Amino acid sequence: MIAFFRQLFLAVVGIGAGTVVAGGVYALITSAGLMARLIGKTHTAKYAKVYETCVALGGTFGNLWSLYHFRVPLGEWFLAVCGISFGIYVGVLVMSLAESLNVTAIFTRRIRLSKGIPWVILGMAFGKGLGAWLYYSMIGK
Repeated sequence: MIAFFRQLFLAVVGIGAGTVVAGGVYALITSAGLMARLIGKTHTAKYAKVYETCVALGGTFGNLWSLYHFRVPLGEWFLAVCGISFGIYVGVLVMSLAESLNVTAIFTRRIRLSKGIPWVILGMAFGKGLGAWLYYSMIGK
């Protein structure tokens, strides 16, 4: 009976954590203006819904693929297309993040955070490191 509640607890925590992370990624994409910037640079405003749908479907299928490890037997050409697409996505996202770093400076000025900024950054880095350590230390068990 305890094993059932343990599994139930782990399922709830896992689903909750996954939802938070996915929401954070989509919020980051939206707040960084990634979609608006792509649409503006390519002059494809009439396809805005297609962009949004592709991002949502990509996130959904990526999560399902990561969770269930199903096989997609489409050959090496599909792997090459996916690799190029993933690389473009990561590159665009990184450049968008680099531009949005100015938002941090503006945000700290607006909330009048003048002392302790290094501690905030250190806390975020420590939390990220601790989370990664916990994650990777539990994979083998």
